[in-house]
Parts: sequence; structure tokens; C-alpha cells
Amino acid sequence: MTLLPRPTTARGEATRKRLLDAAEAEFGENGFARTSIASIVNRAGVAQGTFYLYFPSKDDVLRQLVRDMGRRLRHALSEATQGITHRVEVEKVGLEAFINFALKNQNLYRVVMESQFVDESIYREYYQTLADAYASRLNEAQHKDEIRAGHAEAQAWALMGVAHFLGLRYAIWEKSPPPAAVLSTTHDLLFKGLAAQGAA
Repeated sequence: MTLLPRPTTARGEATRKRLLDAAEAEFGENGFARTSIASIVNRAGVAQGTFYLYFPSKDDVLRQLVRDMGRRLRHALSEATQGITHRVEVEKVGLEAFINFALKNQNLYRVVMESQFVDESIYREYYQTLADAYASRLNEAQHKDEIRAGHAEAQAWALMGVAHFLGLRYAIWEKSPPPAAVLSTTHDLLFKGLAAQGAA
């Protein structure tokens, strides 16, 4: 990934953000392949030559958006769960916060999914960064006896999978939050297990 220096002026940073916002909208609405640099700069309201002052290529804009998505998601989840001390409650609140984040950032969600076909390394980096931080927190919760002992990384990936597909099902496809019964059933599945009570 080729990185150009961040702008040193407020005006330059504002232009860079306009380009990123425009690219997010274009990629999300039209897909990466059908989006051109011309369509990005037209939406941003800047000259085409300006684009190359901030990004070497269309691919680099996509990579930056994926990293931005990761940072914004982690910040949103941290804010939503601030002050909650028990890991199970963090998971319950965090799942709903994730789906709400996806609902409000549908274009970015689509950008991340498209990135696997453009640059698998940035796609994997996005999920691995989330999983590493997640596993660390789950490991801490295990030591506090808040959750079942086990392979924390496996727990992290499994929980991320649940969140991803619920986000896809409701935030992206239905464009609405999941019904309360869906969240309740998911919580029961995650924190009580799949086997019927009394089953061996």
C-alpha cells in the first residue's frame, strides 16, 4: 500500500475527507469496479488532478476506507459499552451496537465486503485487527471467571461471525434493526448454548 503524507493544513484535510466520503458513497452505491476516479472527484466537487495529491490510486482509497471502518467501529463499540463491567453484558450491548453501526454505515459495510476481491490483505487485516483485540478482552474475562474458559481467539472469531451475518441480514438487506426476539434468541444461543436443557 502506497501512502502519501497526510495534509498539513485544515483545508487539505477537509479536501481529503471530501474525497473519502465521496469514494465511500460511490463504492457503496455502485460497487468498486463500476466506480471511477472521475465519479469520485465529481461527487467530491474537486478537479481530477486533486485526487492524486491525496491518493495514488482508486485501490488506495478503498484500503483507507477499510481502515477507517475498523477505527470507527472500535470507537463506536467502546462508546456503547462504556461503564459496563461484566463481559456477558458487554457482549449483549455490543452486538446491538454493532448492528446499529452497520445500519448507519451501510456503504462502509459494503466497502469492507468488496475489499476481499480488490486486496485480500486489507480485508484480512481488518478482521484480524478486530479479532486480536477481541480475543485479548475475552481472555481477560476468562481470568475473571466471567465467561467459559477456552480458546479466546476461537471465541472471538465465532462471535464476530454471528455479528457479521446478523448485520448483513438486518442492517444491509432489511435496512432495519433486528426484532427484539431475534436479539433475545441470539443472546440465549450465545450465552446458554444450543443443546436443550437436560440434554447430555
